[in-house]
Amino acid sequence: MATTQIFVNLPITDLATTRAFWTALGYTFNPDFSGDESLALEIGPGISAMLLSHSHFGGFTVKPIADGSATEAILALGVDSRDEVDRLADAALANGGAKAQDPQDHGFMYGRSFLDPDGHHWEVVWMDPDAGQG
Repeated sequence: MATTQIFVNLPITDLATTRAFWTALGYTFNPDFSGDESLALEIGPGISAMLLSHSHFGGFTVKPIADGSATEAILALGVDSRDEVDRLADAALANGGAKAQDPQDHGFMYGRSFLDPDGHHWEVVWMDPDAGQG
């Protein structure tokens, strides 16, 4: 099977604020796909979030653009450790994000969530790789 890429497209209100927020969390942007109205956030191999100004995002849809007051999607980031969950969530909260839910600790799975500066809901989750083996 061929490798599949995923591009999540999200509307944003301020490119500079968005760039500073995700940079503070340790992420980078692909300059080849970023411009005056868009940022290509590199999440992982083959996974990007296209963060688009409202005017640019509007060119891809016939429906009204969500304004962050309602949840249209919850985006989950899988990480390698509980410490990385805390690092990312703490960095989000310290750099303009807001708490979305209380932390969830199920022993084999640990997660925290935040809202980015545009109100998009993100989860950061670690799952014990040995929990499903037996």
